[in-house]
Amino acid sequence: MSQITSFHAHVYFDEATQDVAQQVCEEAAKLFPVEMGRMHAKPVGPHPRWSCQLAFAPEVFDQVIPWLMLNRQGLTVFTHPETGDHLADHRDRAIWMGEMLDLNLSIFDKL
Repeated sequence: MSQITSFHAHVYFDEATQDVAQQVCEEAAKLFPVEMGRMHAKPVGPHPRWSCQLAFAPEVFDQVIPWLMLNRQGLTVFTHPETGDHLADHRDRAIWMGEMLDLNLSIFDKL
């Protein structure tokens, strides 16, 4: 059985919602032991939209995920575990809040 070492929540945004996304991500980082990544104003990796990553330990999943559910301000949030199997983590083990989008999973063919 795979071991979950951490989780990544990716908050998706566009030009019109960038400020809202930044507020959501900054608030999560203030309230919880969450590492906020950069605000990417372009698609990065498998992500089809602009995004900001929130990284956190399994021990705070039960705090971070409900908070995101209630405070995502209508933004789409894609959350996945980190087990070392990047394709399965993104394709089979993910949680979507809001619109489910198609990821560019072909990048994992190179790993």
